[in-house]
Amino acid sequence: MAASPLKTALSQSAKPIHPVWVRLCHWLNALAAILMVLSGWRIYDASPVFKGFVIPPAITLGGWLGGALQWHFAAMWLLFFNGLIYLGLNLATGRLFRKFFPLSPRAVWRDLRLALIGKLHHDDLSHYNALQKIAYLTVIIDLVVLVLSGLAIWKSVQFPLLRELMGGYDNARIVHFCAMALLVGFFVVHVVMVALVPRSLLTMIRGR
Repeated sequence: MAASPLKTALSQSAKPIHPVWVRLCHWLNALAAILMVLSGWRIYDASPVFKGFVIPPAITLGGWLGGALQWHFAAMWLLFFNGLIYLGLNLATGRLFRKFFPLSPRAVWRDLRLALIGKLHHDDLSHYNALQKIAYLTVIIDLVVLVLSGLAIWKSVQFPLLRELMGGYDNARIVHFCAMALLVGFFVVHVVMVALVPRSLLTMIRGR
């Protein structure tokens, strides 16, 4: 006997959109990334990559270079291990391919046009549109680049191949800064989108 439409709808609504491990990893990643960016700005100011451009001290974390480095390294380990767990569980459960693929340039262009004219809908929060897919995949890759470039800066002598792949120590600092800037840009857009679709925040807090 087939289930009634009402029972089917109730069953789907009871199923969490984001499991507990996704929500926990999401908020821990967000915390680690924010701490790393704010402390990283203070570290940057101690030796600016781009001459004449510094970050206002009021929005940095650490108070001084030594304090900023302590915050940065503490958040780095949180981001590293939590990121490994997040990627590992996404791959093990098949969620990575189920949520982010298929993805095509045509779909991205279509959803971009719809977003620009205000017609991109978010009725079903259990599915990502093409713009969300490419944004989340980009930020995952960006975080990997941040970790690798940071490692090339921190342990430049111990990882000479990684340092050279970044184009040398000075270029690794530029790569690290640009990856950080991309992460901040993603964060700003992400917050704006959450403000426009507040239901998405609730699903990341309670799962439904």
